[in-house]
Amino acid sequence: MASEAMILDVDGPDGTRAVRLSSPSRVLWPQMGLTKLDLARYLVAVAPAFLRANGGRPLSLQRFGGDVDGEYFFSKNPPKGAPDYVRSVTVVYPSGRSHPQLVLDEPASAVWAVQMNTVVFHPWASRAEDPDLPDELRIDLDPQPGTTFADVVAAAHELRALLQEAGLTCFVKTSGNRGLHVFSPIEPLHEFLEVRRAVIAAARELERRMPDRVTTAWWKEERGARIFVDYNQANRDRTMAGAYSPRALPHAPVSCPVSWEELTGLDPASFTLTTVPERLRTQGDPWEDLHAEPGTIDVLRGWWDRDVENGLGELPFPPDFPKMPGEPMRVQPSRARTRD
Repeated sequence: MASEAMILDVDGPDGTRAVRLSSPSRVLWPQMGLTKLDLARYLVAVAPAFLRANGGRPLSLQRFGGDVDGEYFFSKNPPKGAPDYVRSVTVVYPSGRSHPQLVLDEPASAVWAVQMNTVVFHPWASRAEDPDLPDELRIDLDPQPGTTFADVVAAAHELRALLQEAGLTCFVKTSGNRGLHVFSPIEPLHEFLEVRRAVIAAARELERRMPDRVTTAWWKEERGARIFVDYNQANRDRTMAGAYSPRALPHAPVSCPVSWEELTGLDPASFTLTTVPERLRTQGDPWEDLHAEPGTIDVLRGWWDRDVENGLGELPFPPDFPKMPGEPMRVQPSRARTRD
């Protein structure tokens, strides 16, 4: 591994910036032989689409001390020595504590994040200008043991149909692993808890329509061979890998936006650090107009109110969240753990 640093000239809105990259030949994905320099060049190549999806938002960086098979940690606030083109915004966490959170605005800031050993980028569902009000409704379709990617695709299509009934436009991307993420642009009018309830309302409706294939069960033993609709990804300070973000898996996959038409027969493993730049160059970005026509969660809020009237209320929050009003009693996420 070379120990000398190199300088990358990165084009941006204010001209070219010289970004230092130390140990550019350090291997991050051993199976693929992809290096820190490869990752930096990837982000430069996909910068317009990457920043359109993830820029201008509070962001957590998943940083690795070695390669993607090793240990990592999440970095939220700007570290000492961050360049002046990397900014931050004060956000409020579920605990009520306020803290500055990173915001990336230009290609050089993404390359700087690579210099800080970032592999995965986790954007908030809200923008830095108003971090308390999400402008994206996000639903994570998480396949459980015994399910296939085709099962996830079927659930995604049905989810799209019901969200369209609720007046929302839907976009989809691969998770970078076995799942799918469905996004709907919304007007930033409601706090995270209200948007979470809208997600729960959609998840319960999907579960009603596909009871043998979809579940909202938080406890793993209750899910069975069904697709779990992870409503807790809609919580404040809960994030998923952003569009065009690499993932820390051996084959260097990317969480890649796709069109609804290409979902059937899709191989999510085909979207990698080496293939996505050419895909963007030749096919364009399916999410280019993601925020062109934001909708509202009014219909989904009506579904939530209907379910509450029928005896259905809050679903469990993650164990590290403060106890929330109306939340059912918490137990271990896995009942097997209670027997340890």
